[in-house]
Amino acid sequence: MPERNDTDRAKPAQRPDSSQEPATGAAAGSVSPADADGPVVLVRFHEQRKSCYHNRYGVALQIGRYCLVEADRGRDLGQVVYMGSGPPAWRQEAGRQGILALATAQDLLRLPELRREERDAWSICQQRIEQHGLPMQLAGVERRWDRKKLTFYFLAAGRIDFRALVRDLAGIFRTRIELRQIGVRDEARLKGGLGICGRVFCCSSFLGAFESVGLRMAKDQQLALNQSKLSGPCGRLRCCLAYEHQIYQEELKRMPKLGSVVTWRDRQGKVRKIDPLQNKVTLQFADDGHEMVEVAVAELCFSAPAAEPDAEPEAGDDHDAGNPVPRPRRRRGRRRPGPPPGAPPGSPRMP
Repeated sequence: MPERNDTDRAKPAQRPDSSQEPATGAAAGSVSPADADGPVVLVRFHEQRKSCYHNRYGVALQIGRYCLVEADRGRDLGQVVYMGSGPPAWRQEAGRQGILALATAQDLLRLPELRREERDAWSICQQRIEQHGLPMQLAGVERRWDRKKLTFYFLAAGRIDFRALVRDLAGIFRTRIELRQIGVRDEARLKGGLGICGRVFCCSSFLGAFESVGLRMAKDQQLALNQSKLSGPCGRLRCCLAYEHQIYQEELKRMPKLGSVVTWRDRQGKVRKIDPLQNKVTLQFADDGHEMVEVAVAELCFSAPAAEPDAEPEAGDDHDAGNPVPRPRRRRGRRRPGPPPGAPPGSPRMP
């Protein structure tokens, strides 16, 4: 898990100033049910960080425009990248924070200054890491728009005790300091780049959160199990393997299994290749082992694939919780005590 450390004590959240609220002036407590079900706004910040917000103040937003949003003990500036219904997890996150107003030209003038400050903070933090001898690699620096928080992203093999480093950085920058440990996938998202398809990394452009990707997805899509082609720049399996996996699973349920025997025009053939996208299979006939024919699944006669049997229960687990399998009781014999105290060596045990 990422490690966090703040230098000052928590303060109660303050309501945004009236000068920064939209012209509607609607308060969060007077929101109608229709506004609560409004669109979810996904905002992207520096270092490719994304977060979801509500638009209860009725700000006239557009994709690509910069806006001011509520942040922890302050406010931040980001770019709108999505407006819509979104998944339930996004809506739950958006209910806790909202859009304040559109960013003005004066607000945007602060961005180049923040980038220069981040480069200086990178150099200072790198020097302090070497002085303390910490086994950590600095991956990114992000300074919030209101300059009330400075976040350092780093990679490490295990947990790091960086309390002394936080105290040094807080004394230098005079602001809240947060050190966040990330993984290799997060590092690729922070740095960005171009994938094997020629487009910007999915994690840096539109992905909100990382999904679990397994090698089974590549097998279902009939891809060659080549580690260099299946892995992204982060060294993990590419996130795009999960985009169409559900469609492949639905199509494979309607097709014969690889290696099964099917009937086509009164001839028995073995399935040697499956093409889920075109809904076709390649057959090798038993009467002529060298003949290979590509046939549509609709022309075949075969039985539906049988459901895979459940895994055997492990030792100590009950297969059916409602009717557990009785286990035989172990018989333990009575242990006879040793010889009485003071008895010579070789004396018999006590009965």
